[in-house]
Amino acid sequence: MTTQAPIDPRSTQTRQRVPRVEVYWTAVTYKTVILCVLLAGALISGGVYVAKPEFFPNLVNKLDKAVKNPEIREMEAEQKRAKFVNLDGKVEVKKKDSIQWVQADFRMTLNKGDQIKTGADGAARLTFADGTTYTMKPDALVTVEEDSTQANSPTGSAVGITTGAVDISTPTFTLAETKAEVRVEDTRAQLGSNTRGTVKADPESKSAEITVASGNAQVQRGAEHIELTNWQKATVTNGTPIQKTDVLAPPEPLQPLNLAPIISENPKLATIHFEWKAVQDAVSYKLRISTTAMFTKTLLDKTVSGTSVEITGLDAGDYFWDVSAIDGKKQTSEVSAAYKFTVVTQGKSQEMLLEIQDWQVVGRMAEIKGRSEPGAALIINGQPVPNIAPDGTFHYFAGPLEPGQHTIVVMGSNRRGGTNMKQFSIVVPK
Repeated sequence: MTTQAPIDPRSTQTRQRVPRVEVYWTAVTYKTVILCVLLAGALISGGVYVAKPEFFPNLVNKLDKAVKNPEIREMEAEQKRAKFVNLDGKVEVKKKDSIQWVQADFRMTLNKGDQIKTGADGAARLTFADGTTYTMKPDALVTVEEDSTQANSPTGSAVGITTGAVDISTPTFTLAETKAEVRVEDTRAQLGSNTRGTVKADPESKSAEITVASGNAQVQRGAEHIELTNWQKATVTNGTPIQKTDVLAPPEPLQPLNLAPIISENPKLATIHFEWKAVQDAVSYKLRISTTAMFTKTLLDKTVSGTSVEITGLDAGDYFWDVSAIDGKKQTSEVSAAYKFTVVTQGKSQEMLLEIQDWQVVGRMAEIKGRSEPGAALIINGQPVPNIAPDGTFHYFAGPLEPGQHTIVVMGSNRRGGTNMKQFSIVVPK
């Protein structure tokens, strides 16, 4: 007989234990994976942008250049170069790598190192990619010193003036680093945004004048540095410090209005009224009338003591006028803005339809409703009316106007050469 020892239940349970591994999982959709990848990409891109903000614009520019048609790239580069927008009389250009002067034309583009000169009857207006314009007066010589239009770098323009006078006008600069500069002798003037001015150079006396009409300019010669604001002038003379003075402001033209037609059955006998605002300290004024926008052909150069004058003897055609002030010291201001007017022969067959149907004062604006001929051109107080309906009706707001009485002048012309004019008075309350 075999005797078996009793089995300990606890021992049995110990021998029957088997090691086990527990596995857990979570279902992840493709959408979640994509979102995570995008989030990681955004975090990485943000870090790169903070560390190197120029990385992405450079990358985009490289990709753009890689895929863009070479002809399109060349066309865009051509559009960014300096070019002529006005030419009058004799204007010549000598390219940087040339020894010959050639007649300027509108197809030319200007590059760094090119020289431009105007004759005694010549004038030219250049525009650069940053929107700055340089208007050369007669007998001027300038050199293009800078025309920066590279991507991802501040745009800018600069010219050197050897002799003559140049008017400068800058646009609203969108980048603080954008600059427009003028060099004359050993002096540089950097013009700010929305600045108008004139620079004159006299190589014989080695002197120059830099005048700011509006805006600001920083003038520097060696360690000397001055700032010019509205109607201030810097006189630069060899061997003496820069002199800063206030200058006489030009008058504001009033009549004829800019772009106004002057209608007469016999233009030669018509009396044309010219008027401008008075300037403090002025004792007389100089009126100029020309057949060209740049005043290279002057018909009248007349000095008057008052702020108005009547002129007769003008034939039918387009004219330009400006005015400058003269003080007791015989100092002359810069010329005013040039206004254009047209003398038109009026005949019965040339009359056109023009009706003022309603008008009212809205705040400081004059709301005007009327009707003209389809396709006609209208000017209200010197400003063209942009939206004329196909049936000739128009709705225009003139102003803003200062409190007081005003005369609203509506002028029109049609495609047949016909003209008409209507005017009425309004009172803008205080």
